[in-house]
Amino acid sequence: MANVVDKLFCSSISRPAACVLLFIYLAHTQNVVVFQPLYLTTTGPSVSALLLGNMSDISLSLRTVTPSNTTGSIGSPSCVSEFTQWVPSTEQVGKTAVRVQLRLNKSLRLCGENETDTDCCPKPLCVLETLQVAACVGGTPQTSLVIQAKIHALLLPANIGAENNTIIPNQVYLPLGSCPCDLTFSACDVRCCCDKDCSIEDLKLFVSHCLPGPFGGQVSPAPDYQCSVQSSENSPDWFPFLCVNSPPENNPYLGLFYQGYTIPSKPGPSFQMPILSTPVPVNVYNQGSPIFTLNDQYFTIPQKMLGRCVSNAPVAFLKNFKDTCVTLLLSCPTGSPLLTSLTDLRIKVKDGQGGDVMVDVIDEVATDLSPFISSAEAVASPDEKMVCENVTLALDYKFYWKGNGITSITLTHTVGTITSNSSVVLTTRYSAVFLNGEFMGETNSGNPGYQVGRPVIAGMEDTLDNNTGLIQRTSINLWKPVSDGLCSTAERKPVLFGENSTSGCLLRVSQQNLTECTLLRKTVTSLQAALITATYVAKSGNPDPLTMTDWVNISFVTLNTSTTMEDTTSSCYGIPSHQHIHIWSLITGMVDGITQRDIRAVQVSYSLSTWALDCGGGVSPCVDPVETQFFPVTSAVTFTDIPINTGPPKTRFQINFTEYDCNRNDVCWLELAFPFTKYYTGERYSQALAKGLILVFFFITASILGTPWRQIRQVWSCAAR
Repeated sequence: MANVVDKLFCSSISRPAACVLLFIYLAHTQNVVVFQPLYLTTTGPSVSALLLGNMSDISLSLRTVTPSNTTGSIGSPSCVSEFTQWVPSTEQVGKTAVRVQLRLNKSLRLCGENETDTDCCPKPLCVLETLQVAACVGGTPQTSLVIQAKIHALLLPANIGAENNTIIPNQVYLPLGSCPCDLTFSACDVRCCCDKDCSIEDLKLFVSHCLPGPFGGQVSPAPDYQCSVQSSENSPDWFPFLCVNSPPENNPYLGLFYQGYTIPSKPGPSFQMPILSTPVPVNVYNQGSPIFTLNDQYFTIPQKMLGRCVSNAPVAFLKNFKDTCVTLLLSCPTGSPLLTSLTDLRIKVKDGQGGDVMVDVIDEVATDLSPFISSAEAVASPDEKMVCENVTLALDYKFYWKGNGITSITLTHTVGTITSNSSVVLTTRYSAVFLNGEFMGETNSGNPGYQVGRPVIAGMEDTLDNNTGLIQRTSINLWKPVSDGLCSTAERKPVLFGENSTSGCLLRVSQQNLTECTLLRKTVTSLQAALITATYVAKSGNPDPLTMTDWVNISFVTLNTSTTMEDTTSSCYGIPSHQHIHIWSLITGMVDGITQRDIRAVQVSYSLSTWALDCGGGVSPCVDPVETQFFPVTSAVTFTDIPINTGPPKTRFQINFTEYDCNRNDVCWLELAFPFTKYYTGERYSQALAKGLILVFFFITASILGTPWRQIRQVWSCAAR
């Protein structure tokens, strides 16, 4: 009955899911069992089918059958099981459906030579047999499933764990490797028909699916423009004048596999915490390298990183820093860095020259704790008084260096006693400076010329030293407004070489301030003057503080006070509200392909403005003398490049007719006559002219000997007859 249903209904149903549902329905209503499908072909080590119908008292039998050579039939199903190399298993997938699965209990590895292990494939065609699965009830077969198994052995390399890779020769000099797809050493690569490790049986498996093109070792034929390809009988008109005589090694695939080395893949990132490797101490210190203690550990000082204070931050050689860390003290500290002993601070540090230096500690007791302590919300009762002795308030290190080593280290350890009835906010200061002798090690802005984006180095004469020729480094700054943008809270940022910038801050001004214009002008002048305290600017990026020729004077333009304007009760004139820094630079040469620039002149000027209150809208500040308005105080810097060679002045023709100027237009008509004009600079003009004339001669000869003149001669000869 199931066969009749299969023929009548499933042949007309296009969707397999609908056919399976129909089988389940009919098998359930007629109380029969049936396999779906009834015939399978497998090329892998596992195969499965569905058994549909009433599953009560159903047993499975498996045997190997041999189809008839004449009719191809396999006979009636049998409920007697036989021993096979397949392991059957069942899985209930519904009330009236069971998944029957067969799995090959044998390794598909190809047997080696003289191997005695039976769990392998003696031939590449490992399994070729027909199986019959019968569903029986009480020894009577109800339905059967026929499976045709045709499985080939897996071609696995014998040394798969070694991951040996074939190194392709350097393709700079060889057009192609002998077999670019031969990627595994001493093993056959699938679809690589030029692999010498593949046997004849292996090639039969994929001989019709070989890798095409140069990757499969198949070099394309020689192109038509090769002189050796064309024959005298079938040659184009331009042959042999324009054919190429080149050896076959010079083909388009030269360098396609440039190095030929394989790059092993690296594991991807993990969400686990990385394991930090042990620091590797250096023999000598270079700028930026970490400093090590005598036991090969990082020498650390608390620093601020990414907005947070880190207690064990490494110190870099020749890198100065100054940080502050804020801590809320609910009780007295018990450990480092707020409570440190002399033994913890007096440690030995490698000097970078094969020896070591001891940190010399100088203890200072702070009597005024106001710069370090501020009050917080009371979280303790007034009866509980907190007294903390010898709390670290500041750690100031001085590293003295010479060459690539450290000569000595001095630490100023500032401590104090904190007494409070509530919690306090402690601000601790940490700093490190590197001194070369007595001079602080400063970071240069170039070597020797300035580099774009590095700070402009300024300086002022050191009047405290007897040596009047010493220049102490400083910087010229611009406004850096933060939070509310007021000048009282604004910070300063250094001027960076080659980067034009404009910034400013806001100053509160009331009507009462405008009645004292002289004081207001002095206030704004002092604010602007605080940005530039230097009198010199370094010409190069690595100036010598003892050589005055390395520095240039800053020119300050005197404010113009000769105006006839007068102050009124609600306005003030001559306010230096804008400061402009003008820097001229010059390209002096190239060092290792990097342009070197020097500063030649610096000028600081001010723009004067008149400040008056805006009396319109809301509560007028003109009525309330305490009400304030915001007035901008700005600063700017401009860099100008001095041209190296201006050249002769342009003619009136070059100025007016720019379409014929090759230097000012994308289209240059004179360049169309290459190489006969002097605009061609690839080689000498005489050689370019001679080669151009020879090329013209070849074209004229080719055109005369080509098809047009041949036809003309044929017509002429026919007319002459």
